[in-house]
Amino acid sequence: MSGVINIQYPESLANSLKMNEKEFEREMKVSALVKLYELGKVSSGTAARVLGMSRVDFLELLSRYKVSPLGQNDMESLKEDINNA
Repeated sequence: MSGVINIQYPESLANSLKMNEKEFEREMKVSALVKLYELGKVSSGTAARVLGMSRVDFLELLSRYKVSPLGQNDMESLKEDINNA
């Protein structure tokens, strides 16, 4: 089963990003999944599967969005470990 989300946006938005309709749709999908991963709502495996890429490729993609592949919770744990060392 798959769902569809329709988002209305002005054509000027895609144009301002110098993207055609397909590129803009892909960017919206990728950026939404990256944000959901960053918030801890989806795993990297789930996000990768939805995007049709490998988990490693998704983790590499995160750098483009300046998101840590460790995730927010893991980053907090890492900071704690460093402070306790």
